[in-house]
Amino acid sequence: MPAILEVNNLTKTYPNGVNAVKGISFSVNKGEVFGILGPNGAGKTTTLEMIEGLRPITSGTVLLDGIKTEEQPYLIKQRIGIQLQSSAFFQNLKLTELLKMFADLYGAQIDAAQLLADVGLQDKAGFLVKNLSGGQKQRFSIATTLVNKPVMIFLDEPTTGLDPQARRNLWELIAQIKNRGTTVILTTHYMEEASFLCNRVAIMDDGKIVALDTPDQLIKQLLAKGFVPHTEVPPATLEDVFIDLTGKTLRD
Repeated sequence: MPAILEVNNLTKTYPNGVNAVKGISFSVNKGEVFGILGPNGAGKTTTLEMIEGLRPITSGTVLLDGIKTEEQPYLIKQRIGIQLQSSAFFQNLKLTELLKMFADLYGAQIDAAQLLADVGLQDKAGFLVKNLSGGQKQRFSIATTLVNKPVMIFLDEPTTGLDPQARRNLWELIAQIKNRGTTVILTTHYMEEASFLCNRVAIMDDGKIVALDTPDQLIKQLLAKGFVPHTEVPPATLEDVFIDLTGKTLRD
């Protein structure tokens, strides 16, 4: 698959001298889900913000869909969708009204009802955003990233704080978005989530990429080094038990 994003020797140094990102390079293929993983403070969010044109680049280049981010940040913003870790909406507007407002900002024509149906919120069209549950707000936030028919969307820890049903539902939604041909860049602290969703992952630490491959290959490389798990990995998890006993139906 052709690369839709090429990051070359990207760095970010803040005025206080902190080197948050230290010369990282990677590419993302069109239509894949690409994960950026790492502990807090590793440089993940700073990296995303430079790619998205939200934060100035100290040095290096970002080429997204043939456009240099540092040269045309506003054009980049027209081609992408962004879900931040914490999203804020006008609390007293209906979901359809908010989606149309977002579409107007892009000069786009949308079918608000269809967008809500795509994220499983078709029966909430007349709701005010303040009356949504946590999982519903996350799904609605993803709907707002799709109003401009982006070539790539960025999801920054999209399932944090969600219950197991809502998290699994969001996994299915992200897989559907990928299957429609939209490229997804994802950050998460849930390794099971990254393994399930991502075609490839880059693991960051201290502003550098320390590993980049498919989840399966990274696991094989670890085992080849002689790694022995401390406990036997069961064929099912406690979350699987929870889902089996309580069902997959969302408790909205």
